[in-house]
Amino acid sequence: MRGHEANSAQSRQRREGGRLIENASRRPWQVLLLGGASGTGKTRLSYRLAREFGIGITEVDDFQVVLERMTTPDQQPALHFWRTHPDPGSLSAEEIHEQGLDILQVMLPALEAVVENHLESATPIVLEGDFIHPVLAASDAFGDEPNAGRVRGLFLYESDEGQIVRNFLEREPATGPQTTRANVSVLRAAWIREVCENLGVAALPARPWDTLFDRVLEAVR
Repeated sequence: MRGHEANSAQSRQRREGGRLIENASRRPWQVLLLGGASGTGKTRLSYRLAREFGIGITEVDDFQVVLERMTTPDQQPALHFWRTHPDPGSLSAEEIHEQGLDILQVMLPALEAVVENHLESATPIVLEGDFIHPVLAASDAFGDEPNAGRVRGLFLYESDEGQIVRNFLEREPATGPQTTRANVSVLRAAWIREVCENLGVAALPARPWDTLFDRVLEAVR
């Protein structure tokens, strides 16, 4: 009986190993940058992609938290904006959107170093988060490492403010309708579409949900 179980386990491992090898052969990139505004389903999608390709995933928000902890407001005012502003609730959606763009710029050199490290070590990964600038995916090189198609960018957007409000309610029901936050996401969506089009980086609508994963797979292969 134990021998049968061991053989079954080995068979499963071989099948799984074969699937990962097959998926790796269909993945021309080493680093996938999955960006977009908050409330578009990036995190849920990133987990599916990581499973599909058998690779790791890192949330860019973690890097933002680390950089905030390791710097002062004088050194990185954009990262410390929300903790130092006397009345953040008075900000308009447009002002919040512009502040978010400042964070994108601050995160660029940090993420360039992370991408370079993964290219150098040939370690595939999905980097997911709100603070990925599309220009990162269009870079010709990361330090001494050429892009050469090894870094792929994909950005999700949702232009329907009401849908984003519903997305936030589903994810964070205790906070109630977050209309200003949803408005910010719509502004970011418009910005993402324009920037990605100019750079030639893939940008996809988050809906319809039932076709999103297949559309993303087609875009990143």
